[in-house]
Amino acid sequence: MTELVPPNDPVLKDGTERFDFSNPPIDPVELYNTLGQAMIDHGGMGLAAPQIGLPYRFFVMRSENIIGCFNPKIVDTSEEFVLLEESCLTYPNLYVKVKRPRVIKVRYTLPDGQTVTEQYQDITARVFQHELDHLDGICHLQRANRYHLEQAKKAKKLSERKHK
Repeated sequence: MTELVPPNDPVLKDGTERFDFSNPPIDPVELYNTLGQAMIDHGGMGLAAPQIGLPYRFFVMRSENIIGCFNPKIVDTSEEFVLLEESCLTYPNLYVKVKRPRVIKVRYTLPDGQTVTEQYQDITARVFQHELDHLDGICHLQRANRYHLEQAKKAKKLSERKHK
């Protein structure tokens, strides 16, 4: 099983470099397969390359199939925002409320080099935004307000005490 880097690893904070399809640092299909399998093994909804120690602008997320997004960007967002709990494989059992746009229009390149534009909403939009943040060196905890972050930390401590 592919290991995740610890929360204090600099690769999670440094941001990532654009994936160069004309001179790929790693086979894009191989990277897609590796990251997709790691996401499944760890039980995630999404996983970004920095979470396994790779500094590339790439992540996978679950939908009907596993979607691989190279060099992703958001090109438009709805004015409607939704506040929901998010978790992250890097910070297990820490569920924090984050406000994000409900609908987003995005553009990314697939592992085969084809660039697509899609519209996502609800959970798929949220996962896309969460994983895109990882590529920019941003953790979902930074998106939460202080009150919600403190509530999440208290809930995690309570949960850990119950399971001891």
